[in-house]
Amino acid sequence: MPDSILDFEIVHGIARITLNRPQKRNALTRELIVQLAQTVATIRADDSVRLLVLTGAGPVFCAGMDLGQMQVRAENPDATEQWQQDTRVYRDLLVSMFTLPIPTLAVVQGPALAGGLGLVLACDIVLAADEVFFSLPEPKRGITAAVVAPLLVYRIGSGPATSLLLCGESISAADGHRIGLCHAVVPCDGLAEREQELAGSILSGAPSSLAKTKEHLIECAGAALIEQLDAGMRVSAEARETADAREGLAAFLEKRDPHWFPQAE
Repeated sequence: MPDSILDFEIVHGIARITLNRPQKRNALTRELIVQLAQTVATIRADDSVRLLVLTGAGPVFCAGMDLGQMQVRAENPDATEQWQQDTRVYRDLLVSMFTLPIPTLAVVQGPALAGGLGLVLACDIVLAADEVFFSLPEPKRGITAAVVAPLLVYRIGSGPATSLLLCGESISAADGHRIGLCHAVVPCDGLAEREQELAGSILSGAPSSLAKTKEHLIECAGAALIEQLDAGMRVSAEARETADAREGLAAFLEKRDPHWFPQAE
């Protein structure tokens, strides 16, 4: 449908999911996250699918959570319950993507920020346009990237992850490639060709071998990663309840600098 917030198709064994809120920089609403989770479940149940490709429509891959929707949550009397539910739904999506028994390829055509970077990190292979940048700006909004953090540490190690999580600075696709965040970087007009090459290389492998390799990779990550995502879910929900979170979200929406509250003595 023209007004769909998520496009999905399966062609020759390749499932392709496209985030389709370009006018909102593909920001993640609860509805979009739920649709993503349902689509991933459909792919998991379809034995004909051998590869998942995830990309975004428009100039931005994904700007993270829809902060306007988060602000509305903050004004509700049951804000804490709503935030906990939102965080749980997002965590469950990342786990379902990470544990898919088939290879997953993120084709990042534009910036990936915050929760959008989490989607990228949940994929096995990352192809990015050379103009792309990655960022985890949550502390500048008074919140945390606690759900994304375990996947980030798993993918690139604690040293580079610490800088991204605490500084909130953007890094280029080239720097992302250097630290292992993305695996291939090409000019934007070469994305389709390189995607086709990577898909062909993946599909040249035996389905059973790819499935066993994915199973082994998930085992290597270990149960600790899932436990860390659970812990991150709790930390993220708690951070959204603070006065700093309310101020950070309000400042972002009002396009002004936040006024942080002093720490208690």
